[in-house]
Amino acid sequence: MLRDPSLIPLSHQHHNGLALCVLTRRSLASDSSPENIAKLARRAIDRYELELINHFEIEEQVLFPACGPMPLIGELLAEHRAIEALVAQLRAAPSAALLEQFCELLSTHIRREENELFEQIQRTFPREVLDRAGSEIDRRAVRICL
Repeated sequence: MLRDPSLIPLSHQHHNGLALCVLTRRSLASDSSPENIAKLARRAIDRYELELINHFEIEEQVLFPACGPMPLIGELLAEHRAIEALVAQLRAAPSAALLEQFCELLSTHIRREENELFEQIQRTFPREVLDRAGSEIDRRAVRICL
């Protein structure tokens, strides 16, 4: 299903998150030196601060409340907290294993939102709810160019 325009800013941020994971994994595969691990951890932390904090806030303050009680929302919130915890660990002691855990959780999380949550929202939300949420998402979304 094509992405509804109201969700496109979040999907663009998802694309950036997936790109971060692909680039991080490729770089780790070719260079697992402590210097590269530190550089990749800094990049992940920077992206978290620049875009993921914004993304999580929009979902938690705008999108998730509009969804009402859905078991998936609780799971996605738990994943937000787990990603935040991994970022804190990357700040303290970056390692290839932590970077891989971060990439695995972030990419799995993004795919769940795109394939499960967003598809369900598009099937079930009335147009006016999508439009209202979309206006707020659009207003708040940080947009970056990779």
